[in-house]
Amino acid sequence: PKAAEIIDYAYRHGINYYDTAWGYHNGNSELIAGKYLSKYPRESFCLASKFPGYDNSNMPKIKEIFEKQLKKCQTPYFDFYLIHNVYEGNIDDYLNPDFGILDYLLEQKEKGRIRHLGFSAHGSTEVIKRFLAAYGEHMEFCQLQVNYMDWHFQEAQQKVEIARHAGIPVWIMEPLRGGKLAKSSNEMEAELKAMRPDESIPGWAFRFLQSIPGVTMVLSGMSSLEQLKDNIETWQTDAPLSPEEFDTIVKLAD
Repeated sequence: PKAAEIIDYAYRHGINYYDTAWGYHNGNSELIAGKYLSKYPRESFCLASKFPGYDNSNMPKIKEIFEKQLKKCQTPYFDFYLIHNVYEGNIDDYLNPDFGILDYLLEQKEKGRIRHLGFSAHGSTEVIKRFLAAYGEHMEFCQLQVNYMDWHFQEAQQKVEIARHAGIPVWIMEPLRGGKLAKSSNEMEAELKAMRPDESIPGWAFRFLQSIPGVTMVLSGMSSLEQLKDNIETWQTDAPLSPEEFDTIVKLAD
């Protein structure tokens, strides 16, 4: 019931992109997405899911899993579908033609069951470059972990630049780093408040992302109605950071 309430509030307040995946919430996320989003006109929202290649044993099961995902989500198509979590442990399998993963997904795209094909990555810059060298011409978007803490720590800046160079728009995951950036130390908060007295601490994380060229979509994993309301209020305005503010928050993160 709480999930239904959150989804309905989001939908009624202008959120039209919903991100799920095979493994989220022990396999229940796609079921919940299908149950509660199916009450709305299908063309009125975008639904994204992902092929679970983070588990290498799934590589030979692309057809079986994709068919189950459509049924679980109660939809004839995905607006956005991702090759999930490209990283050092699965890049070889993802690029192995014997599994036929890309060929199958491109076939589904031709059939209209996938409208836009992309990928998400937690791997190194070299892994992302390797993936794009092989599949880049078919990728329409990429989902990266980007926030001010990871701008340098996980080379998010370089990853965004790689995507930009490839002409691929960026979707953001972990904008609050699993909620860790929803609060800060007293010293950091004081320095940020001195520059923007009315900006919340989570708001700073979102304004940081509003400042990055090439960022098209920001995904926030909200676990309560209160968090949802706060985020919707923040995103009512586009207020990117000034160069000085941007440099300050990155230095504080470092």
